[in-house]
Amino acid sequence: MITVRRVYPEEADRLTEIALAAKRHWGYPESWMKIWSAELTFDPQYFEANESWAAELDGQPVAFYTLLDKNGIAWIENLWVNPELIGKGVGRELFSHAAAQARRRGYTILQLEADPNARGFYEKMGLYQVGEQHSQVEGQPRVLPVMEMEL
Repeated sequence: MITVRRVYPEEADRLTEIALAAKRHWGYPESWMKIWSAELTFDPQYFEANESWAAELDGQPVAFYTLLDKNGIAWIENLWVNPELIGKGVGRELFSHAAAQARRRGYTILQLEADPNARGFYEKMGLYQVGEQHSQVEGQPRVLPVMEMEL
């Protein structure tokens, strides 16, 4: 059974492994993974400074998210699920927890920037696209949907 609890800062290495494995799950080139590795590497200080929650299974974290305030809007900065558990309800449970946490804090809007491969998941969760973030990786254009929902 999955339980959701606050992240322990000393889990930073394990949560980094989850984030990297989840990103790698989408089949991105290894050269892209090297570029992204810095932003997907977490240290204990990150989790001390930012509200983060873990989904735990059998005493081990298997997924996590970070909830931030971005100009008065609840913002999910990270939501990563161990690839072995993608499609098994862990992401849905964690997302529902994030939305409930944001509501409890009085937010009326929840936003995030989605990996294009996760867009369908977020649409199932009730988010819709409100913008785009344009970037490039090794000369390849990337368009990341900015998504939101009313709480």
